Amino acid sequence: MVEISLNTGVRKEVPAGTPFMALLEELPEEMRRDAVAVKVNGRIFDLRQAVTDGGEVEIVTGGSEEALDILGHSTAHLMALAVMELFGDVKFAIGPSIEDGFYYDFLLERTFTPEDVAAIEKRMRTLRDEGNLEFVREDMPKDEAIKLFTGLGQTFKVELLNDLEAETVSIYRLGGFTDLCSGPHVPDIKMVRAFKLLSTAGAYWRGDEKREMLQRIYGTAFFSEEDLSKDLTRREEAKRRDHRILGPQLGLFDIKEEAGGGLVFWYPKGYILREIIETYWKAEHRKAGYDVILTPHIARSELWKASGHYEYYRENMYIIQGEGQELVLKPMNCPAHILIYKSKLHSYRDLPVRYAELGTVYRNERSGTLHGLLRVRGFTQDDAHIFCTPEQLLEEVESCFEFAHQLLTSFGFDNYKVELSVHDPDQMEKYAGTEEDWQKAEASLLAAIEKRDIPFRKIIGEAVFYGPKIDLKLIDAIGRGWQATTIQFDFNLPRRFDIVYVTSEGKREYVYMIHRALLGSLERFIGTLTEHYAGEFPMWLAPVQAILLPIGLEHHDYVRSCLEKVRAAGIRAEADLREEKIGYRIREAELQKIPYMLVAGSKEMEEGTFDVRSKARGRLGAKKIDEIIAELVDEIDTKA
Repeated sequence: MVEISLNTGVRKEVPAGTPFMALLEELPEEMRRDAVAVKVNGRIFDLRQAVTDGGEVEIVTGGSEEALDILGHSTAHLMALAVMELFGDVKFAIGPSIEDGFYYDFLLERTFTPEDVAAIEKRMRTLRDEGNLEFVREDMPKDEAIKLFTGLGQTFKVELLNDLEAETVSIYRLGGFTDLCSGPHVPDIKMVRAFKLLSTAGAYWRGDEKREMLQRIYGTAFFSEEDLSKDLTRREEAKRRDHRILGPQLGLFDIKEEAGGGLVFWYPKGYILREIIETYWKAEHRKAGYDVILTPHIARSELWKASGHYEYYRENMYIIQGEGQELVLKPMNCPAHILIYKSKLHSYRDLPVRYAELGTVYRNERSGTLHGLLRVRGFTQDDAHIFCTPEQLLEEVESCFEFAHQLLTSFGFDNYKVELSVHDPDQMEKYAGTEEDWQKAEASLLAAIEKRDIPFRKIIGEAVFYGPKIDLKLIDAIGRGWQATTIQFDFNLPRRFDIVYVTSEGKREYVYMIHRALLGSLERFIGTLTEHYAGEFPMWLAPVQAILLPIGLEHHDYVRSCLEKVRAAGIRAEADLREEKIGYRIREAELQKIPYMLVAGSKEMEEGTFDVRSKARGRLGAKKIDEIIAELVDEIDTKA
C-alpha cells in the first residue's frame, strides 16, 4: 500500500500498481472529464500508468500548460498515423510538442504539397471520429525496442535508442503507428478535437546539415475551437511582427547568407538601437554595484579544458590553430571573469564581487536551428558573474531578481513567467556539489520568487548538472513567451578553478558563484523587442525619433534651421527634403514607423510652428518648435 494526497484535499492509501485512472472515480465529474494526466511529486504520468510511490498527486486538467503540451504531442502522433496510412513507406524522426504547437519530421520520397497537408488533416479527423483508437503504452528493455524498430525499418528510432543510456524504454502505439516515446498522452483520442496543420519546412536530422533532409509539418492544437480560433488570429498578427521581415524593412539589421548563417549585420539605425540599449545597460549596472569589464574573444584551449567546456561542449566551439597552439573563440564569458577574480586573493570583506560584460561569444550552432536574431552563431550576452559568501547568497539572488524586473519593465515588458529548475534528489550522482549546497541555493531562488509573490513553475530534475536556476520568460504584446533572464548557481567552476576567498577565521573557502543574464543576448532581445512593438519602438528607443517634412522647396531653409535646434536638444531627427509630394513622404515616414512627423508649410513657417503628427496619438495640431522640443525631450527622459 502507498499513501497519496490528491490536490483536491483527499488523502488515502491505495495498492501499489493501481492505475491513476482509478483515482479519478472519487473526483467531481467536471474534473474527471477534463483530466489529462497526473503529476506526482512534480513528475507527469499517463493516466493509464500505475501508482508506484506515495506522495502529492495533482490532476493535470485541460486548462494548464502541461495539458496543452500533452495534447500537442498526442496530436503529433495522430498526424504521424495519418501520414503512414496515406503515404506508406515513411521513416519517422521526432514529433515533439513545442511552445507554439507541435511538429513531426518525416523522411519520404515525395515532397508534401498543400493538398497533401489538407489530406493529412482530413485523415486525422476521420481517424479520431472513428472512435476505436487509443494510446497504448508499453515499457520494454532497450534491446527489445531496438529489435522492434529495426524490424519496422525505423532507422532514426534505432539511432535514438543507441544513444540512450537507459536499460528500459517506453513505446506508445496508436493504431498501426508505433513510436519511441516517454509520454504521457491524452486518455481519450476524442480530446484531440481542435487542431490545425499550419505549414511545412525542411529540417536536417538532429539539426546537422550533413545528415538527412527531412520534411517537417507544423501544427497547433487546443481543447476548444474558440481557443484554436484565437491562436490562428494571433499567428496572423505574429507574421506582421516578424523581426526577420521588419529588420531589413526598417533598416535595422539583416543576416547575409554570403557571409554565413547566424551572423548579424547591424545597419546604422539598428546600431543606434543597440547602442541605446548598451549605454542604458552599462549605466544601470554601475548604479547596481557591478564592475563593467571587457575580456578577449579568443583564448588558449587549455582554459576551456580547465572549465570542462572543451570536453562537454567541443562540437559547439570554434577551434582554430595559431603559431603551434590551439585557440578557441569563446562560447561563454565565465572562465574569463574567473581569471579576473583570481588576479588577487579576496577576503570576505571584498565580497560580493560583481563583474558584468557585454561579451560577444561564438557558438557553432547547426544551420537547421538558426532563426533570425533568436538563434545565431555570434551574439553578445548581457553577462554577469557574482562571487559571494554563503551568507550573501539570498540577498544577491533577490537583488538579481529585482534588477531583472527593473530592466524588463523599463523596456515595456510588464508581464513574464517564471520557471524554477531544481535537482532531482534521487539522482544526486548527476550533479556537482552536495545536497546541502543544492538545498541552500534552491531555497534562495525560491525565496526571491516568493518575495515578489508571482506564480512560478517548479521543474524537478531540469537543473543543469552544475546548479539550479531561475528563468524568466517575457510575455509580449500578443501573448507569446520569450526566454530572457536566467539566474543560475554554479557548484562546478569554483572547484575546477579553485575559486576561493578568505573567511573571517582566516580559512580559504570556495566562493558561491552566480551566473546571471538579464536580457539574455542582445540579438535575441532586440528581435523580441522588435516583435513586441511591431517595429514601433517607444520614443526613447526609436532610432529616428522625429522627421521634419517641408511641404515645398520654399520651406526647406526653415526646416533645416529647426532641424539643427531639434538635434541640439539631443533628439534623433531627420529631414526629408526630397522633391516628392508631401503625401508620399508622410506615407514613407509612417512605413518607417517614426514616432513623430513635423510638417511645415507657409503658415507654419510664418508662425514658427509645425503641424505635429504622432504615430501613437494621431494628429496633435500646430505647436511652436520650442514647445515640441520640450515635449519630446520629456517623453524621451521618462522612457514613456
